[in-house]
Amino acid sequence: MPVLTKDMVDALVRTGASARSHEAVPPRFGVGQQVRAKNLNPTTHTRLARYVRGKVGTIDRDHGVFALPDTMAHGGGECPQHVYSVTFRAQELWGLHASAVDTVCIDMWDDYLEAV
Repeated sequence: MPVLTKDMVDALVRTGASARSHEAVPPRFGVGQQVRAKNLNPTTHTRLARYVRGKVGTIDRDHGVFALPDTMAHGGGECPQHVYSVTFRAQELWGLHASAVDTVCIDMWDDYLEAV
């Protein structure tokens, strides 16, 4: 997929666009598996939320294979990989003063995760 240019915007807004990839990429993680969000601090684009970095969550769902926005933003290609919904306990994210029953679910690319 090419870098988005001004001339492409109208057509994409009218018709929609998907970053879904049809490449056969094996998943690294399975539903129910615990994972840790990597503690990455790139100087460039990332969709890895800062407040989950270094935190442990559980894979809730595998959405399939999509282009990695980090590489797409800099013309580095699709780098297709699985996107997972990862559920984090509120206390894992914000400490023991947070609710013991609340959770936050975040969609995360393979490159953002490591096995626990």
